Amino acid sequence: MSEVSLDDWAATVAKELGVDDLDVDVEQVLDLAADAAHAVLRPAAPVTTFVAGLAAGLAGGSATDIREALDAAMALCDRLEDEG
Repeated sequence: MSEVSLDDWAATVAKELGVDDLDVDVEQVLDLAADAAHAVLRPAAPVTTFVAGLAAGLAGGSATDIREALDAAMALCDRLEDEG
């Protein structure tokens, strides 16, 4: 497979999964994954981003819903690190 950007890959996956109008900040998703990996443990990264995405979808899936879910998950990671 040729090299693609993460933004292009996100758009390709979204289209394949039927969410063509996906409006997500890839950098914010990556930041959440990094925060989860450091605050909990490395395998928490994909699990945390999946749960945040599911929560955003169940909330309606708008750009605001996505941003709020990612922000809430990041805040949880921050609290865990502070308690560390």
